[in-house]
Amino acid sequence: MKIDKNIIKELTDYLNEFNLTEIEYTDKDTKIKVSKWVSSTSNETVSVAATAPTSNEKKITKISGTEVKSPIIGTAYLSPEPGAKKFSEIGKKIKKGETIMIVEAMKTMNHVPSTVDGIIKEICVEDGQPVEYGQTIIVVE
Repeated sequence: MKIDKNIIKELTDYLNEFNLTEIEYTDKDTKIKVSKWVSSTSNETVSVAATAPTSNEKKITKISGTEVKSPIIGTAYLSPEPGAKKFSEIGKKIKKGETIMIVEAMKTMNHVPSTVDGIIKEICVEDGQPVEYGQTIIVVE
C-alpha cells in the first residue's frame, strides 16, 4: 500500500489553517487521520488584544496573564443554572482548582477548574457558547 504524501501535507495544512486538532480523510480502502496534540492546561504568559471600534479607528487594549483553556469540546456555561450567580466575573480572585465554569458534553456537566491562582482579567466565552478543546476560556493574572 502506497500512501500519497501530498494528501497528508494537505490535511496538515488544513489543521493549521482552520485551527483544528484532528482531521480524517477516507477514499475507497484508504483512511488517513491526521491530528496534533494541544496542551489543555497552560501556565505560559500571553498577551491578548481586544478591539473596540471608535469612530474610524480601532482601540486596542492589551491584557496579559495566564490562559486557562477548555479541557473538552462542549457548551460553556458561566453559572450552575440559569439565573444563578456566575462562577467567574472579571476582577474576582480565584484559587487553583476552583470551578471557573461548566462545559457540557453529551449531557454531562463537567466542572472546569482554574489551573492557577489569581484575578480574572478576561472571560473569553459567553454563556451557552460552544467551545473547542484547548480554546482559551479565561485569562488570569
